[in-house]
Amino acid sequence: MKILLVGAGGVGSAFCSIASRRDFFEEIVVADYDLARAEQAVVAVDRRFSAAQIDASSEDAVAELIRSRGITHVMNAVDPRFNMSIFRGTLAGGANYVDMAMSLSQRHPDKPYEETGVKLGDEQFEMEPQWKEAGLLALLGFGVEPGLANVFARYASDHLFSDIDELGTRDGSNLTVEGYEFAPSFSIWTTIEECLNPPVIWEKDRGWFVTEPFSEPEVFDFPEGIGPVECVNVEHEEVLLMPRWIECKRATFKYGLGDEFIDVLKTLHKLGLDRTEKVVVNSDKGPVGVSPRDVVAACLPNPATLGPQMKGKTCAGLWVTGTGKDGKPRSTYLYHVVDNEWSMAEYGHQCVVWQTAINPVVALELLANGTWSGVGVLGPECFDSVPFLELLTEYGSPWGQKELPV
Repeated sequence: MKILLVGAGGVGSAFCSIASRRDFFEEIVVADYDLARAEQAVVAVDRRFSAAQIDASSEDAVAELIRSRGITHVMNAVDPRFNMSIFRGTLAGGANYVDMAMSLSQRHPDKPYEETGVKLGDEQFEMEPQWKEAGLLALLGFGVEPGLANVFARYASDHLFSDIDELGTRDGSNLTVEGYEFAPSFSIWTTIEECLNPPVIWEKDRGWFVTEPFSEPEVFDFPEGIGPVECVNVEHEEVLLMPRWIECKRATFKYGLGDEFIDVLKTLHKLGLDRTEKVVVNSDKGPVGVSPRDVVAACLPNPATLGPQMKGKTCAGLWVTGTGKDGKPRSTYLYHVVDNEWSMAEYGHQCVVWQTAINPVVALELLANGTWSGVGVLGPECFDSVPFLELLTEYGSPWGQKELPV
């Protein structure tokens, strides 16, 4: 297996650190628009890694790099705004594909908080016939959320439940960042995209529909000392993936943001600073076009560098309710917790980016050794969950299961 890793940011660098301890691949080419950043990620690992420069917005550039380096699998670790150029370039170059976030959504033009417009992943699923014809696999949404949460959905369906009422992804933490009044632990560009778009919900009798941002608040008690966190509806890929392959009555995603974070996001929206369309501003070199959201991201600290100042744990998981295999009502939370102190000491990467990065490494190892295989555009739910969860534990990062009151 020869892997092209597109993106050498926080998650991409953590991916390299994790993969360097495994032997399932022959080579990883780390490519970034900023060659120096790719070289920095490579120097921290071993000789199987090499650096390259790439323009991820050019599908021709992606295809050419695939062909010139004999790449078999592309790992997309950049912002989802570049998904389709990488996705198409990978297909044109004749390689398999893995990403951690799907193609972007577009709001319904008339009823943005009632009906879906273009949904997350729609552009990618529309191309499934081409992937099948080429005999290639495009594995969508394989970070932690989406990704591990979707693996949990398959596990719950196969081994714990005979009938599922709700697949409810719940994400929360007790992380703090010393020295900053406001410092997100993940890409603010992606966080704005997820949190200010209309959240998607799926119901068996209704299909996919949307609500107002931050709707349906609830307090969820997260395990391993994190405790109660208020969670709200957020647009996320799990809701678009799970119902395609897992029988259930309802699918939701709720994120523990906290009042301060929500207030900041609402303020950015009121001021128009969440916009991606460029505005013209004056500079010492004359008028220039800049994206307000890119400016916000540039003004905040790089999440990948916050590890030494971060304290606490992050939890990703799936709350499943329904009827157990024994015919009795059941409520179970399947989860994965990472302590920032541990991930920094063991890998030198903060816990949020590390938790995101480990899951595609595990998935690629299962594809490399033939445990998993497939053709077309698929999600994590399409594969046997047990080998993944066993290998995740072997990597030194076990998952957990907690029974909740019915």
